[in-house]
Amino acid sequence: MGYHKKDIPRGKYGHFSKIKEEFVELEDAWEQDDLVLQLCELADLYGAIEQYVWRKFDMEMEDIKKFSDKTKEAFKDGSR
Repeated sequence: MGYHKKDIPRGKYGHFSKIKEEFVELEDAWEQDDLVLQLCELADLYGAIEQYVWRKFDMEMEDIKKFSDKTKEAFKDGSR
């Protein structure tokens, strides 16, 4: 089974299923309280999201970062 304690279905790179796979792997790493594995899974999740954003929306992660920054400000001042 490798690093993970769960049987995790494989997703297809560039598709939403890969994001789900990487999130479940991150969740498993969190449940194991394995900080190094969590960082690895966060990196994999980032890559899965990056490819999905490019494939699905023809956008870059910098575009998502702009949206994220707006949301962050709204969270801070409670205006969302």
